[in-house]
Amino acid sequence: MAVVMSISLFSGVHKAEAEAQLNVNADGAILVDGESGKVLYEKNADSLLGIASMTKMMTEYILLDAIKHGRVKWDQEYSVSDLVYKISQDRSLSNVPLRRDGKYKLHELYEAMAIYSANGATIAIAETIAGSETNFVKMMNDRAKKLGLKDYKFVNSTGLNNSEYKGSHPGGSGDSDENVMSSRATAKLAYRLINDFPEVLKTASTPKKKFREGTDDEINMENWNWMLPSLVYGYEGVDGLKTGTTDFAGYCFTGTATRDGKRFITVVQNAKNDSGKGGYKARFDETRKMFDYAFSNFTKEELVPKHYQIKGNKTLPVIKGKEDSVKIYSKTPISMVVLNGEKGNYKPVLVLDKKKLNKDGELTAPVKKGEKVGYIKLVPKNGEKVSFLTEEGQQKVEADVVAANDVDKANWFILMMRGIGGFFGDLWDGISSAVKGWF
Repeated sequence: MAVVMSISLFSGVHKAEAEAQLNVNADGAILVDGESGKVLYEKNADSLLGIASMTKMMTEYILLDAIKHGRVKWDQEYSVSDLVYKISQDRSLSNVPLRRDGKYKLHELYEAMAIYSANGATIAIAETIAGSETNFVKMMNDRAKKLGLKDYKFVNSTGLNNSEYKGSHPGGSGDSDENVMSSRATAKLAYRLINDFPEVLKTASTPKKKFREGTDDEINMENWNWMLPSLVYGYEGVDGLKTGTTDFAGYCFTGTATRDGKRFITVVQNAKNDSGKGGYKARFDETRKMFDYAFSNFTKEELVPKHYQIKGNKTLPVIKGKEDSVKIYSKTPISMVVLNGEKGNYKPVLVLDKKKLNKDGELTAPVKKGEKVGYIKLVPKNGEKVSFLTEEGQQKVEADVVAANDVDKANWFILMMRGIGGFFGDLWDGISSAVKGWF
């Protein structure tokens, strides 16, 4: 439980918050700050829509987590299953053909998936981690729940329509089922992926690579993310993340870009051009709108400085201590991405940890320097709600409030004398009141 107090830190008239007139032409779209997950723009962000190969972000997440915890290793070899062989040989799908009797290291399969969206390689990764793709799909849905995603359903590891498995799709779903997520859930997955495993961007930003270079199986892989700076729709700062296309999902893209210390994440689902037609260019054009808007209109600002003391709340009372109060301040500064000119729209709200206080709002000695007594969060003065993809992200724009110095516990003699003093003080107050009543 917490005690909440609003404190006015900023003065003056702040600029009214600008409305984003982006008109993103997609069934679903979202723009978020890549550091905190603060939502900056959204359109139908909670609608359940097809995601196609953006699915592979979840496969990447589970793989990188398995590598981190030693459950699999980059250099371990995979022997091709009948299903993987059959899928990988279908060049109407995005693939690197895998030999029936071939052995492939996990890392090269990962690169084929992350750079070229290779579907056979993706299933191979799923089989390596979980034994079968059916088992892996259960892991995907379980992981989505653990990550706090809403509005999702995974039926395979690739993002293909189940019908493209030609009767060999994972169990538990229908022949024509396809993976679905909302734009918000997709952005949240991307946010967790690049923050939990930032190394994914090194691979995702690779524009071109040769699969099995120097062998008879050498294949040129060009990244499907054509917004990478050296590719056809290049955009400065883009270094990820994943495209997706099926008849059901349309043209989709989860992008991320960084410039001048700012990172943004975008999602478009079933993007179309001004004529209402989907296409590769459409998904990148609609993404560009959001990136242009973000980099031109948002700035990361320090809204609360380090060691900030709140006017009227610079101290907290302390009982049983050598001193009767302790100075408190913010442990760290608070910085947040805000619309240009909007810095003054935010006020800090102090939230005290009620578990630390007695019923009279006092701390009990001893109090240690640096001991957390609460935190500061930021609230728009205009009453508009600010949303974040994750609670952890929101905490990045909060600051702990801590004790600035030690307050040692008073010894028994001091406490006794205070008690005596208090007794006689109360007695004198009582006598004074009685005497005044006589006149």
